[in-house]
Amino acid sequence: MDFAFTEDQEMLRREARHYLSGRYPGSGEWDASSFKELADLGWTGISVPEELGGAGLGFLEEAVLFEELGRALYLGPYFTTVGLALPALSSDQQSQVAGGKRTYSVSLGGLPAPDGELVDEVVTVEDAPLAERIRLRALAALSLEAVGIAQRALELGVEHAKTREQFGKPIGVYQAVSHKLADTYVETELARSLSYWAAWCVAEQDDQAQIAVASAKGYASDAAVAACERAIQVHGGMGFTWEHVLHRYYKRALWIQAFGGYAQRHRADVVRALLD
Repeated sequence: MDFAFTEDQEMLRREARHYLSGRYPGSGEWDASSFKELADLGWTGISVPEELGGAGLGFLEEAVLFEELGRALYLGPYFTTVGLALPALSSDQQSQVAGGKRTYSVSLGGLPAPDGELVDEVVTVEDAPLAERIRLRALAALSLEAVGIAQRALELGVEHAKTREQFGKPIGVYQAVSHKLADTYVETELARSLSYWAAWCVAEQDDQAQIAVASAKGYASDAAVAACERAIQVHGGMGFTWEHVLHRYYKRALWIQAFGGYAQRHRADVVRALLD
C-alpha cells in the first residue's frame, strides 16, 4: 500500500504554502473578502461536485488545506463552512460555498454554532447519522489544523533558538531548549500520522473512522497546545508579549483542544472501541 501523497496533493500543498505565507497570520482580524479569495483558488469547493461548481475531489485534499491553514493561522470561517457545515448543505448552498458567495456554520443538536457571528447562515442538524458524520469530519479537520499549528510553533521555536544568543552561544545548544524542541518534533510527526489516518478513514468511510478520529483529535490537539507552550518558553519573556504571534497560535490550539471534548474523552472512546 502506498502511503505517500499524490503529485496533485503535493502541488496543492506547495501552492497553499506559497499563497498563505505572504498573507497570514496578519493583523489578527478577519477580512471577509479573503473567503472569496480562497474560493477563487478553488479551495472552498474542493469536495463539492463539479456540476455544482466545485473540484469534485475529496476530504484528503481538504485535509492538506486544513493543515496549511492551521500553520498560517487563517482566521476566517473555512473550518466551519467546509470542515463542519458542508455535509449538511443543499446542492444550491454547496454551490454558493464553492463560489465563495456564502459562509455557513452548523448547530448540532441545539448546541451553539462555531463562528456563528462570522458566517452568513447557521444550519441546525438534528438527524443523528448526519450529525455523527459531520462530527467525525469536523474533528478530523481540526486534528489537521492542530498539526499545522504545532508545526509552525516548532518552526518559530527553532528559528529563535538558532538566532538568540546567551553567554556567547545560540540558546539552541542548551539541552533545556533543544530537548523541548525535539519533543515537539516527535509529537508533531506522530500527530500528523494519526491525523492523516483519520482523514483517510473519513474520506473512505472506513469502519475504523471513529477510533481513528478519536485517536487523532485527542493526540493532535494536546500536541498543538504543548508545542505552543514550549515555543513560548523558548522565546522567554518575548513569547508572552501581545505583539508576538505565538499567543494567537496558543489560543487557537486551546480552542481546538476543547472543541468536541478534551483528550481524555477521546481516549475513553478509543478504549471502549478496543475493548468492544
